[in-house]
Amino acid sequence: MNSPMNTAVVAQEANTGVAWDAVAAGAVAAAAFTVLLVALGAGLGFSAISPWSDSGLSAGGFRTATGIYLVLISIMASAIGGYMAARLRTRFIGLHDNEVYFRDSAHGFIAWAFATVLTATALGAALTHIANGAASGLTTADPQSNPQAVYVDKLFRSSNPSAPAAATSVAPQSAPNGATPRAEVLRLWTASFARNKDLAPDDRAYVARLVAAQTGLSQDDAQKRVDQAVTEEKTALDQARRGAAKLSFWLTAALLFGAFAASLAAVEGGMLRDGNWNERVLVPRTL
Repeated sequence: MNSPMNTAVVAQEANTGVAWDAVAAGAVAAAAFTVLLVALGAGLGFSAISPWSDSGLSAGGFRTATGIYLVLISIMASAIGGYMAARLRTRFIGLHDNEVYFRDSAHGFIAWAFATVLTATALGAALTHIANGAASGLTTADPQSNPQAVYVDKLFRSSNPSAPAAATSVAPQSAPNGATPRAEVLRLWTASFARNKDLAPDDRAYVARLVAAQTGLSQDDAQKRVDQAVTEEKTALDQARRGAAKLSFWLTAALLFGAFAASLAAVEGGMLRDGNWNERVLVPRTL
């Protein structure tokens, strides 16, 4: 027979604010389910893209679908983690129903926070590898190459492809230290856009002279080609900036919905944890 002191100790232990073992179990389950859904989404996203212009998702539609899928991943994984964190906790003894409701919600929220940190740190490399693995099939470009090299290639594109030697014959005299005009322009282009997201007027004029000398274009046509290439890169940079901003908004929405789903699912799990079995039917605790 338990003494009053032993009963008080058991009640105090049972009413501990946070059942960390249950929270950790829910967080690990949420993180593992996140990896599963990300792998599934990477496969689905890759299969949704088609090289044909009249089939598959467009770039804008794919980005929107990716954002919605991120929200769904967060809701489903967080709900599982929150539910398990509350369902596996110890039974609360002698507490008001409102306090039990709050503690269940807190268990779900803490499990969501733990899973978020775990996913962003320990599983971050795995998620990036899965996502990049699917995206690598969309292009055959060398991942180590400078993405700005394509604009330099457009600058030195000759109107007479059958005579490629003309593009290199003047290289030693047109660039200092024996550097080829392409390499010099690529360094200049990369440095200028890294600093100012643009090509300075003096640099534009110099690049236009190099393009005119290498391609046989007039100075005015070479200048127009340089201006067009600069405009194309600035447009691409602006699209990348807006894409990053949209992704940040989708991630924020996913986190908020995940926190709410985890807390709500924890309330359900706690009601079932404190419920009673009526033969094969579990009757949850009433609010």
